[in-house]
This record gives sequence, structure tokens and C-alpha cells, in this order.
Amino acid sequence: MNQVLHKPDLPNEEMDLRELFSAFWEGKWVILIITVSCIVGGAIYALKLPNEYQASALLAPAQNEDGSRISGQLSGLASLAGVTLGGGDANKTTIAKEVMLSRAFLGDFIARHEIAVPLMAAENWNSGAGEWVYDRTLYSAERNEWLLDENGESLAPSTWDLVKAFREQLTVSENKDNGMITVALTSLSPNAAATWLRWLLEDINEHMRAQDISDAESSVAYLEEKLEETSIAGMQQVFYQLIEQETRTIMLANAQREYVFKVIDPPLAPEEKAGPKRGLIILLAGMLGLMLATIIIFFRVVLKTGRTTSNQQELSGE
Repeated sequence: MNQVLHKPDLPNEEMDLRELFSAFWEGKWVILIITVSCIVGGAIYALKLPNEYQASALLAPAQNEDGSRISGQLSGLASLAGVTLGGGDANKTTIAKEVMLSRAFLGDFIARHEIAVPLMAAENWNSGAGEWVYDRTLYSAERNEWLLDENGESLAPSTWDLVKAFREQLTVSENKDNGMITVALTSLSPNAAATWLRWLLEDINEHMRAQDISDAESSVAYLEEKLEETSIAGMQQVFYQLIEQETRTIMLANAQREYVFKVIDPPLAPEEKAGPKRGLIILLAGMLGLMLATIIIFFRVVLKTGRTTSNQQELSGE
């Protein structure tokens, strides 16, 4: 007896494109409402964001070629005397850039100029009154003090928090073709952006100059000590030349106001805002709403197709 096996007809689980397009057309109001809602929400959010202003300065390395040449000529004599001349082979500009971003330097800078409160507690800038608008949940402008949290601890930020916040507003870039350096600082206040950046450039020049002067003075003291210990005329001549070089370094450092960075284009208070990009925020919100509405309609089609398939299977089983 021959048995004929009948393969049951499997329901077609693939969605028809026509059905999919029909579902999107039927849900056009859902898509429109969700997209418009996201656009309105994005617009409200963007309008609540405070304006940000960016001040920038163009710098050139203030290198002393004459001093570098003399240092090179005396490097051999210094090695004979067992002394290492200050300056070495390290690029002062590179060192200054790293120091400018260092935690120690920025921590001292923020404390010295007392900008911790506007840096961390300001939520806006009142251009009409020319004053900061502080977050009342963090700082009390009336009492001039940081508030306390639920545990009674001060909300004053740590030095590391201040440094991180300042780094986020500071950018340093170098043009590899000509060696020019651009330093930019962003703030809620255009005046603060320009003023803080000017202070920063003045302080880094002063910091590097004071450090080089201190190193040179230490070298002079060491060389004078060695000079008194030797009676060899040749070595005495070497020490005199090295002392002369270090003294020259001290004199040039005291004479140069812009020691490491020469300001080509000084920072000025910007007249146009640098952010936020409100149009871009609204556009992204609209795209997000459209994607969300599309996903909702798609899952509705999937669920509808699944229920239809399940009903067909139940009917086939009966």
C-alpha cells in the first residue's frame, strides 16, 4: 500500500512590502505626532541651553636662537666639567604646552585668579547686568559660599574637578607647517573667555621664565663652588665660560616679557556665540523622532503578522 505524504502548507511569514507600506501610510499620523513632538522637545531643550563664547589667541614660539647657539658651543666644555647646561635638547615650546595643561599648573592658576565659582557654579551669563547667574542648588551668591549636600558636606569642587572642567573648555592646537599655535578658551561669558585666556598666557610665560631663572641660578651656584675647588687654569676657564652662559640666560629671561609664547593675535571678547548648535540639536531630535515612530510602526506590523499566522495555523489544525 503506497502512502502519499502530504506536506502541509506552511504559512508565508515574510511581510509583503505592499502591506508594510500600507501600514506606514495608516500610521502616518503616529509618525507625524511623534516626530513633531521630538522636534518641539528638542527646540525647548536647545533654547534653554546658555550661549557659549570662545576666545582664541595665535601664538608663535619665542625662541632665542643666539642663546641656543652659545649653549651648543659650550655643551662640550660643560661635559668636560661634568655639568649639564640648562635648556638641554628639549623644546621649550613643547614643554610649555604640556605644563599649561598640567594639573599642578591649572590648579594654581584657578586658585590664584579665583575663578573656581564662575567655572563650576555658573549656569548662565547676564549680559545686561554684566554678572554671573549661579546655580542656586550649588552656590549661594548672597552668602558667597558653597552649599551643603544632604549629608552636610560642602558641594565645593575639588582641585581635580576644577582642572577637568577647565581642560574641557581649553583647546591647544599646533600648525605643523609653520609651528604657529592656537589656544582657544570657551566660557558662558565672552569677557571671561578673553580675560581668562589672557591670564593663562601671561602665567605660562611667567612660570617658564621663573623656572629657567631658578635652574640657571642653581647652575651658577654649583659652578662657582666648583671654581673655588679647582686650581687648574684650563678648568677655571671652562667654569668662567659656563657661568657666563648661565648669567646670560638669567639676563635674557628677565628681559623678555613673552618668554616662551609670543602673542601674534591677542585674545579678544568674542561678539558671536560659538555654541550651542541649536539647529543641529533640533535636526537630531527630529531624526530621532522619525526613527522612533518607524520602529513603532514596524513592530506593529510584525505583531499583526504574527497574530495572523497564529490564527491560520489554528484553523489548519482544526
